[in-house]
Amino acid sequence: MYIEHEGAIRERFPHRWCTYGISRIESIPFYHAYPGSRSMIIGTSSCNLNCRYCSNAYIAKEDPEKMQDSMFDLPPRELIQMAKKLGCHNIVFSINEPTVSFLTLLEVAEEAKAASLPMGCLTNAYTTEESTELLASIFSFFNIGLKGLSTEFNRDYIGIPSSEPILRNIRRLAGTSHVEVTTPVIQSVNDGEFDEIVRFLASVDREIPWHVFRLLPEHQMKDAQYPNIEAINQVLNSARKWLPYIYFHNFVGSDWVNTLCPNCGSEVIERFSLGCGGDRLDRYLCEDNLCPNCHQEIRLLGRKVAWNANPVRNSSGALNPTGII
Repeated sequence: MYIEHEGAIRERFPHRWCTYGISRIESIPFYHAYPGSRSMIIGTSSCNLNCRYCSNAYIAKEDPEKMQDSMFDLPPRELIQMAKKLGCHNIVFSINEPTVSFLTLLEVAEEAKAASLPMGCLTNAYTTEESTELLASIFSFFNIGLKGLSTEFNRDYIGIPSSEPILRNIRRLAGTSHVEVTTPVIQSVNDGEFDEIVRFLASVDREIPWHVFRLLPEHQMKDAQYPNIEAINQVLNSARKWLPYIYFHNFVGSDWVNTLCPNCGSEVIERFSLGCGGDRLDRYLCEDNLCPNCHQEIRLLGRKVAWNANPVRNSSGALNPTGII
């Protein structure tokens, strides 16, 4: 995705997008950032990992040069204008790994900042410290894929020697930005690591939202069995004493998509689980981000915004991404 030209690193395919569209932020998934908002989702091509089960392999693992005929050419300013025209409240890079398109995303971030549109991303966080600082300068909210911890799992299923850089970068980004973490569960492969993952996340911040994603394997694992929902339920029940914001989804009718107050256990945000990334906000019960029962603060980035609310401009003409005056 990069070349060296006259002593400088340049992108091979700048301003090229595999998609730009609209999504509910809960379906991306972000459960604790701008609840109910309308997000523009964007992506490019390629990835720096080699996950055997990748559901986006047709984008992430295809030769990017072969994909260019089907890509969209959209300069950053036009992309931001499109997001505003479509009434989006934020922009989320969510299809592939953002570190393969740094230079374009730095330009997008500059335009988004001028339009007061916050930017978030999904990332595997397998990045150098320098690249992680660049990520922190571009995005204000992250969903980081923590796929597993053991050397064997990362070597055999992800194609990397260790998860240590990812753990380091979760600590770094959680220190200054809004971070949620997703673990795709593979039955009998990485579900035995859940206790260790929970302890790690709790050591960073016990209020980090953790999404356990019922993986439907693709790519090189199309014949793998789907995770047993009841078995995962039992494993997760004991984990809530360590992490109050645990979510288990990517199947219809999950009871694990609601947010519970970490103090009294009351449901403060209710969501529908429609399966395959179709989650959506149902009832928002924590006005001013407080539990209505015990008044415990519920950690959220931003405030609830109605899906159809037009982004409101403040007195200087800049967009107010919450849609609230």
